[in-house]
Amino acid sequence: MTRIESPGVASAPARSLQGSLGVTAIIFMVVAAASPLTVVGGAAPLGILLGNGAGFPALYAISAVILLFFAVGLAAMTRHVPKPGAFFTYVGYGLCRSTGLAAAWTAMLTYTTIQVSVYGYVGYILSVTVTSLGGPAIAWWIYSLLTVALVGVLGYRHIDLSSKVLGVLLVAEVGIVLVLVAAVVFSGGAQGLSLAPFAPENVVSGSPGVGLMFAIAAFIGFEATAIFRDEARDPNRTIPRATYGAVIGIGVFYTLASWALVMAWGPDGVLDAAAENPGTLILRTVAQYLGIVGEVTVNVLLITSMFACVLSFHNVLTRYQHSMAGAGVMPDRLGAVHHRHLSPHASSLVQTITSVVLIAVFAVFQLDPVLQVFTWFAGVATLAIALLMAVTSIAVIVYFARTRQDRRIWNTVIAPALGFVGLILSAALIVVYFPLMVGDVDAEGTPVFGAVSWFLLALVVVFPVFGYLQAVWIRQRRPAAYTKLTDSIA
Repeated sequence: MTRIESPGVASAPARSLQGSLGVTAIIFMVVAAASPLTVVGGAAPLGILLGNGAGFPALYAISAVILLFFAVGLAAMTRHVPKPGAFFTYVGYGLCRSTGLAAAWTAMLTYTTIQVSVYGYVGYILSVTVTSLGGPAIAWWIYSLLTVALVGVLGYRHIDLSSKVLGVLLVAEVGIVLVLVAAVVFSGGAQGLSLAPFAPENVVSGSPGVGLMFAIAAFIGFEATAIFRDEARDPNRTIPRATYGAVIGIGVFYTLASWALVMAWGPDGVLDAAAENPGTLILRTVAQYLGIVGEVTVNVLLITSMFACVLSFHNVLTRYQHSMAGAGVMPDRLGAVHHRHLSPHASSLVQTITSVVLIAVFAVFQLDPVLQVFTWFAGVATLAIALLMAVTSIAVIVYFARTRQDRRIWNTVIAPALGFVGLILSAALIVVYFPLMVGDVDAEGTPVFGAVSWFLLALVVVFPVFGYLQAVWIRQRRPAAYTKLTDSIA
């Protein structure tokens, strides 16, 4: 809370976030991060092409079940650990403070890499769109930086503004996809309507590990409901409901939309359609079933969808930094809250600067915005989040076994254990197929673990290791700060 001082006396900066977000507003925030139209138009075609073809929609359903098990334990923790911070807080409570700090840095890696990957993609889409309309040919990274600037302005202001912007964009993109689904259903599709995508032989065909990576990546962000705890109207009710609503809504929507995409071209033709150009598959599908008006509408909404995605992840990242500053593991200034906007404005500025620096580095090294920036770093984010959620599942089990605060065995043992098994198996599959995803192949086209694969996989190791080392350093060199960390998560 902001301390009120007498006139002429400077007031201390606020440290606590405040707000009145309801279930719907928080769902909008986290589902916007999942970027529905970007997933349907970008990730789904790649999952079909590089993954398991016509069987790809089933992987969304499988991912939703795994993550729903995880969400059960997460929701239980939100009721008994009344602090924001999500992975940072819950792992710290369940396991130990050093592991909690390692989880915090892994979360920072996850959300930073997924955010900059989408910045690269939106820069590319804007560049291509402007050029196709007769505009000047401007480098993709210029558009990415402009997007970073706009996101920074909204992220600096009150969270309610961001939630309203995200809500409008989310309704529009979900609406157009549902119209497309209806058009495909009413027309009967290319080969008739069927459940072929869910046939076992199609689900396990091709490279299911790559397909699973794209499927799980589509859910990144739903688990961040807990980070908005201090800004929720009734945290004990709002956060669990928003968590369940987000994962179920995302799972049903993506499964339905990708099924319609397969039906639009037919189980026997969708792979060839994706191979022609996965980046334009959604536009070609819409043009065929909704005409030129639908195609133009989807092109515009695809851009706004990516914008909504990076805005949502910006809000999540700034709040992670805010929580870590409050725990004494990031500069204290990042814990400040704006006196009028009630936003973590200092943290928002730092996150904006971080994005600018990363985009500049990509530009200097002339990385391809889609095949390298988007694909590489989305892969890193997906592997990191799968491992992070697996560790959190264990933390949930250990915490309730130790405290006995919640004796519901399904919520505190069985569901988290099932989630852990599913997440670990998913992470293993992602690692096995990682070289194929980043294009590390030998002369014969066989996937191999080359320099790019090892570098990107090393990031998933380096960040949590840094967290452990920082915990040791703080405990030995800054005992007072370590006590502050202890007070913040225990």
